[in-house]
Amino acid sequence: MTTATTATTTPAAAVATTTEPPAPADPRPRRSGVSVRVRITAAVAALVLLALSAAGAIVYVIESQRLEQQTVDAVDQELDEFAAFTQSRGRGVTEVGPLLRAFMAGSVPDDDELLVGWVGDRPTQQFPRDDPLPRDAAFQAAAAPLVRDGGSTRLDTAEGEVLVTAQPVVLGEQRGALVVVVQLDEGRGGLRDTMRTYAIVAALSLLLVTAAAFWQAGRLLAPLRVLRESAEAIGETDLSRRVPESGNDDITALTHTVNGMLERLEAAFVGQRRFLDDAGHELRTPLTVLRGHLELLDTGDPEEVAETRALLLDEVDRMSRLVGDLILLAKSDRPDFVTPAGVDLEHLTEDVLAKARALGDREWLLDATAAVTMHLDGQRLTQALLQLADNAVKHTAPGDVVALGSSYDGGTARLWVRDTGPGVAPEEREAIFERFGRGRVAEHDEGFGLGLSIVRAIAQAHGGDVAVEDAQPRGARFVITLPGPASAAASTVVLEEEPWPAS
Repeated sequence: MTTATTATTTPAAAVATTTEPPAPADPRPRRSGVSVRVRITAAVAALVLLALSAAGAIVYVIESQRLEQQTVDAVDQELDEFAAFTQSRGRGVTEVGPLLRAFMAGSVPDDDELLVGWVGDRPTQQFPRDDPLPRDAAFQAAAAPLVRDGGSTRLDTAEGEVLVTAQPVVLGEQRGALVVVVQLDEGRGGLRDTMRTYAIVAALSLLLVTAAAFWQAGRLLAPLRVLRESAEAIGETDLSRRVPESGNDDITALTHTVNGMLERLEAAFVGQRRFLDDAGHELRTPLTVLRGHLELLDTGDPEEVAETRALLLDEVDRMSRLVGDLILLAKSDRPDFVTPAGVDLEHLTEDVLAKARALGDREWLLDATAAVTMHLDGQRLTQALLQLADNAVKHTAPGDVVALGSSYDGGTARLWVRDTGPGVAPEEREAIFERFGRGRVAEHDEGFGLGLSIVRAIAQAHGGDVAVEDAQPRGARFVITLPGPASAAASTVVLEEEPWPAS
């Protein structure tokens, strides 16, 4: 028995071909791989080469024109002398040959000149006598028209290019001419030697300037190299290194700016790390309390459940306050933390005092008010002053004095809260404004040490600061200092220490 096997073929249309989308083009420009130092040196070398080449070309053109004019002037001088000689001494001469011979006998041509006396249709005499050019057929063919009509022409010879100029002369039936031949290559040879020397000097100058540019570019870019190496050496957890600053130029200014940026980054990083450490430390305690009570909770005892519930809710409230304060401090670095507007300090001081009276049974007083309107965030300042007032209540007893006030001296506003409590020790006056920093803790104070940090954050957001000093006759006086011009003339109203009437 034969078994037939059937092969199953998948249609081509059923096969799905997956095509990956093309990778997006890199928007960054391609780098040539050549360092900035090399590119600066190449640019300087190119500019110097262009300047030297242009100067050489200009000198060559000017000198060529000068040599050309000098040659023409020399020929004209010979022809003028011949014309003057013909007028003065040629009156008794009846033939051209003796006239030309007499002139050439008294002439001393330059080294590059040849004087040829032409009579009839051929040259008959020359000076210097050993020059073979007058016997050259090409020379005679080129000079023949000039002997008849005068003028100049140029001729290429075995010795180089020459300028041929003829001055026709006619005596009776006899015709002739004085032919002046000037070797042009001799003067041009001197110019070429000069330009060759110039080229050598220019090449050496180019090498010298290029080397100086390479050295100077390296010297100028050295701070950038140090900046790059320092940036590479700075780790993610070590921002304490700084770029060395030297000089007084744009690169030094850039280095100073980068160092300032590193300082801000380090301050932000250290502050964030400290913030997280402090927050974790403070949150660990209530979380431990919550976990311990939940683990020991007897769910079968309704009374214990109720007590534990009340205790846990209290801990949750404390954690909520802590988280709220931490969030507020985190927002203090944002540019929209404060919303400035026109604020009347007199009304602000009076309103805060009225609100603070509910914080405790104290003798609330108003020291002074500044009748001035400034560009501030009234809500944030109210929050800061109430925090200071609450802090004063915690460190005073019923019947003690807690006073608020404000003043303006034409450039700086001050808002303060003072009390007649025990005051703040000098060694604690800076630490109490740090996050979770606390001085001597008053009885029943369940704070976290963030209140005064919030006050400082609000003051610094306005460009000011807060400090504590001794109050008179005793106690502490917390002063918020806010710089800035006022929108109206300031006047300070000083009041006697009398109880603020009930609102």
